Amino acid sequence: MKKLLLSLLVLSAPIAQAHHIWLEQDGKTVRLQFGEFTLNQRETTPGLLDKFVAPTATLVGAAGERVLKLDKTARGFVVLASVPAAGESIVAEDKAYPTWETTTDGKVSQHVWAPAARLVTNFTAQQPKLTFDIVPTGKPGQFKVTYKGQPLPKIAVHAIVPSGWTKEATSDAQGLIQFDLPWRSMYVLEAEHIDKTGGERAGKAYATATYVTSLTVNQPAGVAPLPAAPVMPPSTEH
Repeated sequence: MKKLLLSLLVLSAPIAQAHHIWLEQDGKTVRLQFGEFTLNQRETTPGLLDKFVAPTATLVGAAGERVLKLDKTARGFVVLASVPAAGESIVAEDKAYPTWETTTDGKVSQHVWAPAARLVTNFTAQQPKLTFDIVPTGKPGQFKVTYKGQPLPKIAVHAIVPSGWTKEATSDAQGLIQFDLPWRSMYVLEAEHIDKTGGERAGKAYATATYVTSLTVNQPAGVAPLPAAPVMPPSTEH
């Protein structure tokens, strides 16, 4: 068993540290978190959590879709005060996160950061809904990366567990990725895509849009998980 654990850790890939959002459940509620899952860091209010202007969430199931009411707490947003049913999915995003600007040769350009997250209850196939999305295909460990509903190739996706163990896979020509998911644990799959074509949001032009998305899924079988990584305090910058 020790050799197996060592082999799994050696296979983990380095991951660029960057904030993102993800959905997680504790058996009673589903929460939207902001921070760095791989570092066990969750932003709070007052603090960086206050940068979220209008996050939204939707429950997607066999009966259709239902908009959920988000309740902001000191540490994340409560999205659902219950456990989703088997086959259901929750998607969340913030389309109003503050823009930032750069100046090149005297020209000022605006840039958009578009965070999104999805939670699934099992590996049942799901249809894309988010602009930049990761969905299960129905095959355990297999997922599809999409952008505007179309398969997106050559995207690096990181699978992360609470201990901080990570592994990277790159989507193929059909946008598919495959992970072994060896740990009996919650996994957060995280990816980033930058669209440099530009566009307009709320009447203001922007030069680039950086989409960061995540998918949370629970693997009920496998190797016993390692302890969660030590909690990292929230960022001090506001």
